[in-house]
Amino acid sequence: MWRVVVVLLLVGLPFPRASHAQEFIAVPDIISDEAFYRLVACAARPGGECAKPLIYWPEDRRLALRVGIASTADSFRDYRFDIVDAAIDAAIAEINGAGAHLFLERVYEGEMDIPFYLVDTPQGGTIIGTGVEELDGSSIAIGRVAIRSRGQDIVAATIAISQDIRRREIASVILEELVQSLGLVTDIASPAYELSIFAENGNSMTRLRGQDASALRRHYPRPGVPERETN
Repeated sequence: MWRVVVVLLLVGLPFPRASHAQEFIAVPDIISDEAFYRLVACAARPGGECAKPLIYWPEDRRLALRVGIASTADSFRDYRFDIVDAAIDAAIAEINGAGAHLFLERVYEGEMDIPFYLVDTPQGGTIIGTGVEELDGSSIAIGRVAIRSRGQDIVAATIAISQDIRRREIASVILEELVQSLGLVTDIASPAYELSIFAENGNSMTRLRGQDASALRRHYPRPGVPERETN
């Protein structure tokens, strides 16, 4: 199944400037909350070291991240646009309700921290015409998330959605991309995690539950609030 492609554009870090590597890690069974978090946050295999840097939205921005649709291709001017539009609202509600020290705001104009580009590009095609350096000229599967960071701070995140994304995948892919744009960028491949938003081989989950929500809280812990147990 086509998956979301995540590109990290790293400035001033001892990692490659642009990385497509280690998009997912396979595990045989359920792993601990800590191991799960490190896997999705920095591509660490259970018991291993990080293969990617830990990156976060800066504290002065993370409680007011503006999310919206920046551009829409003509091919989205039908039911698909309406589903994507509603899915963004639902994904924002899931993230805001997960208990992390983070707040996303839906906006419809002006500057956006996490803009969506609904592109006139089929799966496997090349994105053109967005005016975004990280997107134009790159290939797209279902979606593409480009994150630019400086040190551990995310300075920009951009999301593209393919024009032929299937209706039944939209809600899950939108949620996954938004979560990945927050710095949790690696998927997990395992029969034990088929119901995770980070599942490599599926696009069905539309809620943040269990270790998915726990990972987001660990990445953005609320001051003075102990980490909640995984449901």
